[in-house]
Amino acid sequence: MPYHGICIGFVSGKGGAGKTALLTGIGAALAQLGKRTLCMDCNMNFRSLDLALGLTEQSLMDFTDVAAGRCALSDAVTEHPSQPGLFLLNAPARAESLAETQIQALAADIREQFDYCLLDAPPGLGDGFRLVTRAAERIFVVAELNPLARRAAQRVALELEHFPPDAARLIVNRVSVRRFPFRKPELTIDDLMDSAGLPLMGLVPEDEAVSLALSRGIPVTLLPQDGAAARACRNIARRVTGEAVKLPRLYR
Repeated sequence: MPYHGICIGFVSGKGGAGKTALLTGIGAALAQLGKRTLCMDCNMNFRSLDLALGLTEQSLMDFTDVAAGRCALSDAVTEHPSQPGLFLLNAPARAESLAETQIQALAADIREQFDYCLLDAPPGLGDGFRLVTRAAERIFVVAELNPLARRAAQRVALELEHFPPDAARLIVNRVSVRRFPFRKPELTIDDLMDSAGLPLMGLVPEDEAVSLALSRGIPVTLLPQDGAAARACRNIARRVTGEAVKLPRLYR
């Protein structure tokens, strides 16, 4: 039976937003919920999703091999050894142009075999961003709480105007809970939401466990320790599936 899955693009206007680590944490959390989940790296030339998942040696084929008909999707994906239902589809080591029809055919193939596909876009608005926004029907804009990220999120949101209302949402990453609610920050979460014009999908606290997970090639939600970032990723995964999960009470 086909899955009729959903493709969700993770994008950011600038590098260093923690998007890839966030995507792997949410992807593993979806798999923990019993959802067959594909994490697809769309950062051609500078792929890193295989490193974040610890699947560098196992992943041999990439999405251009599938799009060009050189192999089947089932042969190109790699299942995570520690988390059943969590898969990787790698990006090519060198950029390769894909026609619009190839992108749409690849996305349709993915939707028939997975509940969710999380597409990891490179930072900025280049070819990888365009690939993701053509393949996905939902977009999560990942940003931090600083003026540069605010401007970048605002610029990215302008490129998402063709998406239906509520199809694009904002995830604020690395929120420092130590300063909330004791001191009003210069830039609030409401400011970031207003600038981007996007509703909030989730808040992910600053957590040293994320760096530990990246260094080990393990999604943060698969670490033995259940830290603040892991809990936030699980809550976002539950919201993705349609469950009503309240946002944490932080200064907005």
